Amino acid sequence: MGIDVIIFYFFAAVLVFAAGMVVTVRNPVFAALFLVLAFFTSAAIWILLEAEFLALTLVLVYVGAVMVLFLFVVMMLDINLAVLKEGFARYLPVGVVVAVLMIIQLAMVVGPEHFGLEQVAAPAAHGADYSNTKELGRILYTVYLYPFEIASVILLVAIIAAIALTLRKRRERDLMPPEKQVAVKRKDRVRLVKMEAEKK
Repeated sequence: MGIDVIIFYFFAAVLVFAAGMVVTVRNPVFAALFLVLAFFTSAAIWILLEAEFLALTLVLVYVGAVMVLFLFVVMMLDINLAVLKEGFARYLPVGVVVAVLMIIQLAMVVGPEHFGLEQVAAPAAHGADYSNTKELGRILYTVYLYPFEIASVILLVAIIAAIALTLRKRRERDLMPPEKQVAVKRKDRVRLVKMEAEKK
């Protein structure tokens, strides 16, 4: 067993642990932090597969932007943890059944008879001048050009639809033109009132 296999199993174990904690921990902030750990370990496994561009994209986009947004939203919502803990025992049997079914399906798909180094060979090592980003860009903009463009249009339509659905009409406000604000006089805004001093 080589050092690369040991490193892979280490990161895989950390990834499985972090993913399990995401769905079992009750504190949403801890769940988000464990999800960050899962993203980091996934990026490390992708680096082992010489997919550096995907690993850096995962770290920069998801860990650097999306998860920070998740943490801000979770902390601003002020979620009542007592309410979350109340339904844990009630939904536990259904969750266990779903988890067992998912484990059986995963074992059928990625079992040793369908998945492993015997069936799928390890990726070939490349030289120091190999660029994963260059190869990905070449394939993406030549072989998969039309699917990439269609996906871009679909994402653009989704962004416009999300903005249109959340857009609210602005209330009519009485705004004063800037030239009138500049031309205003003190006597139009301030009134001096003289009052006699009173003594107790």
